[in-house]
Amino acid sequence: MTQLTTEKQQTLEKLIEEISRYEQIVNQWDKNQQVAVERLKEAIENLHKEALTRLIKTLKKEALPALREAIQDELVYGLLRYHDLLKPPTPPLEKRIQQALETVRPGLKSHHGDVELVAIKLPDTVEVQLVGTCSNCPASTLTMKQGVEQAIKTYCPEIKNVISVNNTVTYTGDKIESPFATSQDAGWVALARVDEIPNGGILPLEIEGLKLILVRKDEIVKGYRNSCMHLAMSLDTGEIENGILTCLHHGFQYHLETGECLTSPGIFLETYPVKRRGEKVLVKIA
Repeated sequence: MTQLTTEKQQTLEKLIEEISRYEQIVNQWDKNQQVAVERLKEAIENLHKEALTRLIKTLKKEALPALREAIQDELVYGLLRYHDLLKPPTPPLEKRIQQALETVRPGLKSHHGDVELVAIKLPDTVEVQLVGTCSNCPASTLTMKQGVEQAIKTYCPEIKNVISVNNTVTYTGDKIESPFATSQDAGWVALARVDEIPNGGILPLEIEGLKLILVRKDEIVKGYRNSCMHLAMSLDTGEIENGILTCLHHGFQYHLETGECLTSPGIFLETYPVKRRGEKVLVKIA
């Protein structure tokens, strides 16, 4: 099995080297010749995309497990993503709920509390339990609405009802304080500080197996998936000049301000919503 894997990798490397060699040759041609090659490339890619679309439709009807197994191959996954025929996989519901709860735990723990998942009642209901001081706080209803419930619904749009199994606490006139009374960050993950992202450069990050890059120009920060649209190679080792990122592997170029591929116009890097809270950079992972 190891020998077979090695042979496949060597074959892939040879094919990639051949593509790179022809790309370098074309880059030396005049503009008109390059345009003709680009149009030929687009026509072939459109033909391949149509064939792949028909193949996927057939596999979905007749052999869905085979299709799922096929996209585990990095090359197959990259090719289907390049043609926009495959969306990023959605994690299982329970995992997304736990991810949502992780985003609110820092706020709860700052008030010496926490939250636990009690039950998932399909198709659209989740039961949770506040623990610690949050379990008997007069602000528990506010905490549920503006913190826990908002986070779960952000990560899991199919969930319509988030129910607390805690007993209702009677308000006694004490000052109500909730860790989420003014928070607008539920459902967002703080991944870095602004000063950690090189101005005019990129910062590679990984969360829950998802590889991202954060890019910054002065005070503006953008987030993209760390995956070149050409064979899904990593982008974080690329060179940046005048706001243009050049992939180290095959020279594909991207405008960091918009994510558009300059080598193949009309194709964009996968983006992730980004916002700042003071010096923290938060990314919405959905």
